Amino acid sequence: NEKLNRFSVRVLKEDCLDLPEKIYMQRDVALTREQMEAYKQMSDYALAMLKGGKLSTTQSVLTQILRLQEICCGHLRVDDGQIRPLDNNRMTEMQNVISEMNGKVIIWASYVYDIRAIEDTLKKEHGDDSVVTFYGSTPSADRDDIVSQFQDPDSPVRFFVANPKTGGYGLTLTAATNMIYYNNSYDLEIRLQSEDRAHRIGQTKHVLYVDLVARGTVDER
Repeated sequence: NEKLNRFSVRVLKEDCLDLPEKIYMQRDVALTREQMEAYKQMSDYALAMLKGGKLSTTQSVLTQILRLQEICCGHLRVDDGQIRPLDNNRMTEMQNVISEMNGKVIIWASYVYDIRAIEDTLKKEHGDDSVVTFYGSTPSADRDDIVSQFQDPDSPVRFFVANPKTGGYGLTLTAATNMIYYNNSYDLEIRLQSEDRAHRIGQTKHVLYVDLVARGTVDER
């Protein structure tokens, strides 16, 4: 530190930027009967039996936690590698939240399955040109253009749906003042970095962060 201090300086964001405050809100999502049954089985026995006899099992605590989160999100990867959808209320609650928002919206989701499902839902509701996605499979050559479309106030793109591990670092997304976390991970750095995509230099309005949470589950923890 002594060597670095001779030619460097470190300033915290809150010390040098006059940014509007962050506002946090939680929206509870009730699990359906199918989700509750699968969640209890997976929690108690590290396995779940789905409709049609499909079985999902886990070999470690970490994998079990991931499976429990998948169930909360409305899908589950079974032992043959396929992803099985579960009856759920999460997508509906996300749409309810969006209906209460004005302007552009960033939606963070950890699973590719969810990102694609959200994209399809929003396109049906708001039109094909209303959504862009940003995750691991997004071609590098297209990424700058996707961000530019979202940042353009005259663009029809209203929704930026992304994986926070991919889109949560380095991007400027100040066109949005609303963020929805479809789910979260246990990684605080990813959460904080993704929050600051909209809360950074150039932002002049309060940023609202809405977490979709199934109470009493890994969502809440």
